[in-house]
Amino acid sequence: MAVGLALCGLSALAQQGGANSGVDARPETDPAITASRLAPGERLTLDGRLDHPAWQRATVHRHFVEKAPNTGARPGHQTELRVLFDEQALYVGIRAHDPEPALIRAPLVRHDGVNRTQDFVVVYLDAIGKRQSAQFFRINAAGSMADGMHTAADDSEDFAPDFDWDGAAHRDAQGYTAVMRIPFASLRYSSGSSGPVAPWRIMVARRVPRDQFYLHSSVLIPRDAPSFIDRLQLLQGLALPSEHSFLTLRPSLTWRSRRQQSGTQPEQQDRSLEASLDIKWRPRPELVLDATLNPDFSQVALDVPQLAGNTRFALSLAEKRPFFFEASDLLRSPTEAMYTRAFTEPRWGLRGTWRGVGLAGTAFVLDDRGGGQVLLPGPFGTAVAAQPASTALAARGRLDADALQWGGLLSARHYAQGRGDNQVLGPDLGWQIDPHWRLRAQWLQSATSAQPDGQGGLRSSTSLSGHRGFLKLNYQASLREAELSVDEVSRHFRHDAGFVNQAGVRQASGRLAQGWQGLGPFNELWFNLEGQAVQSSEDGAQLSRSLSPGLWVAGAHNLEASLFWHGGDAQRVALGQRLLRPRFWKFNLVVTPAPWVPFLSTDWAVGQLADVSANRVRPGANGNLSLSMRPWPMLELEPRVSAAWLLQDGQRMYRETAVQLLAVWHLGPQQSLRAIGQRSSYFRRSEPGIVGAQDQGSTGSLTYAWRASTGTVLYLGASRERHGQPATQRGNELFIKLQLDVDEARRRLARQP
Repeated sequence: MAVGLALCGLSALAQQGGANSGVDARPETDPAITASRLAPGERLTLDGRLDHPAWQRATVHRHFVEKAPNTGARPGHQTELRVLFDEQALYVGIRAHDPEPALIRAPLVRHDGVNRTQDFVVVYLDAIGKRQSAQFFRINAAGSMADGMHTAADDSEDFAPDFDWDGAAHRDAQGYTAVMRIPFASLRYSSGSSGPVAPWRIMVARRVPRDQFYLHSSVLIPRDAPSFIDRLQLLQGLALPSEHSFLTLRPSLTWRSRRQQSGTQPEQQDRSLEASLDIKWRPRPELVLDATLNPDFSQVALDVPQLAGNTRFALSLAEKRPFFFEASDLLRSPTEAMYTRAFTEPRWGLRGTWRGVGLAGTAFVLDDRGGGQVLLPGPFGTAVAAQPASTALAARGRLDADALQWGGLLSARHYAQGRGDNQVLGPDLGWQIDPHWRLRAQWLQSATSAQPDGQGGLRSSTSLSGHRGFLKLNYQASLREAELSVDEVSRHFRHDAGFVNQAGVRQASGRLAQGWQGLGPFNELWFNLEGQAVQSSEDGAQLSRSLSPGLWVAGAHNLEASLFWHGGDAQRVALGQRLLRPRFWKFNLVVTPAPWVPFLSTDWAVGQLADVSANRVRPGANGNLSLSMRPWPMLELEPRVSAAWLLQDGQRMYRETAVQLLAVWHLGPQQSLRAIGQRSSYFRRSEPGIVGAQDQGSTGSLTYAWRASTGTVLYLGASRERHGQPATQRGNELFIKLQLDVDEARRRLARQP
């Protein structure tokens, strides 16, 4: 109730102070970037070089400044930026000078694999001009590319969206050059027909990994900036194209051959040939319409395995499917309410997205075959029910009024065969109170008639209503941070198109942090104090609490490390049970040990941990280790290991492991051969009240990928899986998938003699 009253009060303040939903009213103090038009008939060859006369005429921006490790320092590597445009696209050319070009780290990597351990440049473009979100385009010194969306509200990068663009890089004795061609068709902007237009905004950054991992940007980004994209610069001199609309047709064809066997049952075989179609139509710059028919939503890459043997709560997975990528930032609300992987296997889907200067929104409708699981959250764990077929409607809108952003979310899911419905509706709010304080809030109301039938499924029953209220306040200064949040989820709240794994709880959490720069061998050192308390929303009984002081440090060789002491924790694992009091250390480390091992990441909890099945505290540990290795320039290896165990009198009462090895042989910038092997095991020893169990499984896949562009891809692959102890379920699959971009194929054919 308190969160709802706060929302009402803040909405009233917004009506008083947020009337201007047009051009950003903040004064301009940063230098603008100037774009130059190509002369009629001029064509640029995308080879990564800046030799064309048009690049020599373009205005050069040389004012780069260090963001990390020393914000505001003069960079030790000079960078030059040029921007050109014609009727179809924006061209960005970057000269990255390097006095020691032999030290440039330029491996070939998979698409979206460009990260801070490589020399790369990145362009952020906000064609709406409000600095609330930006499309980003990365290219490393070898020509490998990555792209996605940066959202200011939570300062997050999402690599899932893939845009149509091209890029190339060229290394020379002075360092390297990079050229990007970003079609206007891939950018979302306003034509001005629906209201005032804010100028486009841009920022370019460069990563230079040496002993220190430097980050340079084309504008100063203060340490206390509300977000990384808060200081995007004006892009002036740009003229929008006269033709705004486009239509993209991408048919695909997938052939599969499967063999499956369960236990001693006869082996089953089937072959299938399925066609699908994805359509994207932009009738005007602000509006994009998407349609998909019989999409192939199989996961080409396996998900990273997660340990779930000592938790009662469901775990979320990242979205990888293209239909949900358009305007992915608009689906991000204060509680991350939308979870599109809740939709398992749609027959078809329709989607519309509007992105204007003041108003933005996206809505989609799906006919889903079902087959997954519906989450049934409770205070002590997440139950599940088999997911039937359904039709679903989901929408989120956002009104941007400078420092205030109002939003609203709607989700309605109707299950087939009269099994009931789930409906969720509510507003949300983001308010940048001043440069240091930010507030985010959301209220959701649900009504659910699809209730568990006691046999693992759903049936229509009396509709139950629930609510979720969330309020979060952040403070961010140069070397001081604070955060306070309250989240209440009532007992009968359900969101079948979202991710809610716990209900019937009221949670309060907070964090205080004080930092220092240049302290001893560290670039930064932070002292943190984090706390959380969770209680039942019905009777106020305490379910868990924690208070953990800790240190976080950053230093040379990409070092980030933290150590926290959880000495005041308490946890109740079931109704009416006593509070357990675990005591443990939690450690995290990220570092680049060597150029051929660019990334090592590990985190562990070690000490007296809660055994949720036995309802007691036991010595143990849980954690994971992952490496990124380049033993040869063309070979990429990524081993991952996750493990957890609990002991009693020196005996292991519980053990769980998950191992994954990913190997990629880069045949060239557009071709790769990828192998993934996974193995998982689970063991629980028998004891009074607990039946012992063990299980194991393995999965492997080998895939050849040819990626001519975002829209034209070919996959040839095989996979094998074994599950059970001993193996009781076996499956093998061969598949071929070809997706074509019709316009691109037509252009390629037209160029042939």
